[in-house]
Amino acid sequence: MTTAVLPTAHAVGNRELLALLGRTPLARVTVDLPCPQPGFWAKLEGLGVGGMKARAAVSMLLGAKERGELRPGAPVVESTSGTLGIGLAFAGQALGHPVVLVGDIELEPSMRRLLRAHGVRLELVDRPAVEGGWQAARLARLRELRALLPDAYWPDQYNNPDNKEGYASLAAELTTQLDHLDVLVCSVGTGGHSAGIVGPLRRHWPGLRLIGVDSTGSTIFGQPARPRLMRGLGSSIHPRNVAYDAFDEVHWVGPAEAADACRRLARSSFVSGGWSTGAVALVAAWAARVHPGAVVATVFPDGPHRYLGSVFDDDFTTAHGIDPARAATRPVEMPHPQAAEATGWARCRTVTDPLAPTPERTP
Repeated sequence: MTTAVLPTAHAVGNRELLALLGRTPLARVTVDLPCPQPGFWAKLEGLGVGGMKARAAVSMLLGAKERGELRPGAPVVESTSGTLGIGLAFAGQALGHPVVLVGDIELEPSMRRLLRAHGVRLELVDRPAVEGGWQAARLARLRELRALLPDAYWPDQYNNPDNKEGYASLAAELTTQLDHLDVLVCSVGTGGHSAGIVGPLRRHWPGLRLIGVDSTGSTIFGQPARPRLMRGLGSSIHPRNVAYDAFDEVHWVGPAEAADACRRLARSSFVSGGWSTGAVALVAAWAARVHPGAVVATVFPDGPHRYLGSVFDDDFTTAHGIDPARAATRPVEMPHPQAAEATGWARCRTVTDPLAPTPERTP
């Protein structure tokens, strides 16, 4: 039984921390991924305080404070697979709110320790839900916590429009760091950062193409839900923040391809990260290769440190049947998201909202 014991936080916070947010560097990546490619630009959000999702976390808490939904010093509760948790820990310290997070037992021990070191109260669910997996189990526990903490604010990252608004600064930084951009590659989990940056970037570069990168086993773009090893991208629910009409195509990437890309980045570019970083790097390199002369950019959401026991661990990859050496070198082409189940790297140039009304669904 959970008690109402909370981390301590000063209601005034430490707003000087907000000056550390953003302004991350842009790196040129030319390593073979896995094939030779002319190079793309990578925004290194892992080098920013709190990672990429600190931008969204600060935006969601500030928005709630302005509307009176988050009272001074009130707790913030959220479900997370890890990355947003670090961002909320940062936002909570900066704005003066204790943070309670619901994770699951697949959350890496290093990430558990890091979150607790930052003052977070961490709850872990020990089994996935029959429908919806770990994500649904975390949300069920979150609802129980909200009943115990009636003053708590739930950001609801998957459906909160302030999530995507937090990435306006990321878009602004890209427009100052790049003279031109033809193709943007974004991982998709909550849908926040792709929706948040594509509008401002298209106003700056009207011809910009947007490629979404999802995980195999994710339902976001209409594939069937399956257990997913990769954390940080993909979902077993349909987030309302996903801007389906903004995407020109979608790629699904499997663990072998993502792990191979992460390791190649680490060996030859020094900058690397986890599952999402490997997945977008793979697709960005492919885009640079198949669109000669195009300027391609992507966002690396975090760094490699939390993945030393998974992506970069041979024992882990072997135990989970992942052989990076046998990763696909090109995507399988799919005519429609429901045409087949993507079990490895696949590409589809038809992007639809799986929950949008169709003649079959219309009453």
